[in-house]
Amino acid sequence: MADLNITMCGRNFKNPITVASGTFGSGMEYSEFVDLSRLGAVTTKGVSSVPWEGNPVPRVAETPSGMLNAIGLQNPGIDVFLQRDLPFLQQQDTGIIVNVCGHSEDEYLQVVERLDDTDIDMMEINISCPNVKAGGITFGTDPKGVESITKAIKAHTKKPVIMKLSPNVTSISDIARGAEAGGADGISLINTITGMKIDIRKKSFVLANKTGGLSGPAIHPVAVRMVYEAYEAVSIPIIGMGGVATCEDAVELILAGATMVAVGCANFSNPKVSIEIIEGLVAYMDEMNIKNVSDMVGAVHDKY
Repeated sequence: MADLNITMCGRNFKNPITVASGTFGSGMEYSEFVDLSRLGAVTTKGVSSVPWEGNPVPRVAETPSGMLNAIGLQNPGIDVFLQRDLPFLQQQDTGIIVNVCGHSEDEYLQVVERLDDTDIDMMEINISCPNVKAGGITFGTDPKGVESITKAIKAHTKKPVIMKLSPNVTSISDIARGAEAGGADGISLINTITGMKIDIRKKSFVLANKTGGLSGPAIHPVAVRMVYEAYEAVSIPIIGMGGVATCEDAVELILAGATMVAVGCANFSNPKVSIEIIEGLVAYMDEMNIKNVSDMVGAVHDKY
């Protein structure tokens, strides 16, 4: 039988499959459809220092091979997470990765400090948030900015820190190097690609926010390319994501350099897709005579 056990940032996981932040709540919503104990980890929806209402509606739209969302990281805040969601997750036999969001360095640090003494495996820091103290510039678009926020967070926690990178940049390699220089234990990518949809009958924007994040199979080839580029640029481990809907998609990201893989948009159309991918990964490894999934990480080559 194929061995799916994986070690990332010093933490052991029963398999490399998790779920992408914002597509799975904190696991409670999906638990009647999915046996959470079969997942390598549950990655939570973004948690902020105070409740965020999110953006006005409409804020979701379907697109060919994907969807646009402008939810705005709506969440009830760290107090509710600690009182309600974390106790639920601690009862599940799975890893716990908490996604953290903020509009300023102080907001990030408030959440990070409160999570530091909890029983979680890792924190994933969403640096696709706009930095209100820097005129709305997104944290994750400048390598020096990424290095700075990473260094600040690492100084306030003993937990492994995964920096979640935005694809809306000129060079993902430079951003990955910035995270590594700041002391990140790992990186995750890609977050959504900025897009727009217009109703040609009404001649108006479909989303109230005008733009939204594009996810789904349409962005998968971009994710594979960026995971590969990041893997070549840094020595820290990667959680790969972006349009993963099948076992084949997950294998691509692992071969490109991902140690773990997150399933996102596909959860909406098939709540059991993550389990199907885990089962498919076992079948693939048995077929290819691969004993340990870790042997697949970054194993792509250019021989034909």
